[in-house]
Amino acid sequence: MLRIGILGAASIAPQALIEPARRRDDVTVQAVASRRPGMAAEYAKRHRIAEAHDGYEALLADPQIDVVYVALPPAEHARWAIAALEAGKHVLCERPFATSAAEAAAMVAAAQAGGLLLVEALHDRHHPVFGYLLERKQAGELGRIKTVKAEFAMAIPFDPKSIRHDPAAGGGALLELGCHPVHWVRAVLGEEPDLVVAASGTRTPLGVDESITATLRFPSGILADVSCGMGKATPFRAQLTVQCEHGSVEIDNPVLPHRGHSIRERLGGGFRHHTVGGGTSYDFQLQALVDALAGRVAPLTGGADAVANMRVIDAIYEKAGFKGAQPANPLELPGVPT
Repeated sequence: MLRIGILGAASIAPQALIEPARRRDDVTVQAVASRRPGMAAEYAKRHRIAEAHDGYEALLADPQIDVVYVALPPAEHARWAIAALEAGKHVLCERPFATSAAEAAAMVAAAQAGGLLLVEALHDRHHPVFGYLLERKQAGELGRIKTVKAEFAMAIPFDPKSIRHDPAAGGGALLELGCHPVHWVRAVLGEEPDLVVAASGTRTPLGVDESITATLRFPSGILADVSCGMGKATPFRAQLTVQCEHGSVEIDNPVLPHRGHSIRERLGGGFRHHTVGGGTSYDFQLQALVDALAGRVAPLTGGADAVANMRVIDAIYEKAGFKGAQPANPLELPGVPT
């Protein structure tokens, strides 16, 4: 039985981990920890979790815990993921993986030093919808890819108390939402961008990005547009569009496909509008974690991949002029002039 402990009484944990674990007989959520007195006990009671710890250190010292799920504000991901790894625990870390590539690299180094698994919770990458697109590419059905466009936006009205708007907590649209489209274009193209051609954004009253748009250039010469936004009146929109030699493929809602998605293929003169069956992206993510821990597969969203995603995010922030809103000293992408 794989026993998981949750750092943080997070609102995302029920759908992202607790419920998927209950649908299995080989995984259990054993404990939860919070720094707020009594919060862990209340959360554990509400979600039927066996143990509650007042303080993160107590959970990390719990010998019953095999994996720590870091569900804290982004600015705390690196600190507590590294602490969990140093305590001998595998780690599933919520996205964004960190607030900079330098933090991400330190996290990966800690995992490698301990021979432990460290995975970023980019759950959408594990759903069959994304696998379907990659299969079409690998089968040669797309031909040469010309451009890729990826966007993820939703309304997150400004609240000075919200971590999503707090620069000290790692707030901002690119970290909160944009980590997904950045990952989509990297995964579809199978290479790393060498230049942020252009990037711009708007700020919230606290200075973090409310929206970001960027154009990335890849070594193959392909350009990819990524965008994200969390304005008060922003409608939900998540879409991935691939323009290719043989036509195009559009996926609506690749981020949460289990809540409704569609795939529109215009390939070789034909048209197909369909969906791909399956469970939730979180169920597939948990299965991938179990398989990786058993040595059956390599993680899709850990190690070098997580660092690479953060390097692109750093470079977009740099190009868009958001140095002051995010942690300092973003790393440069290879080939990006200093």
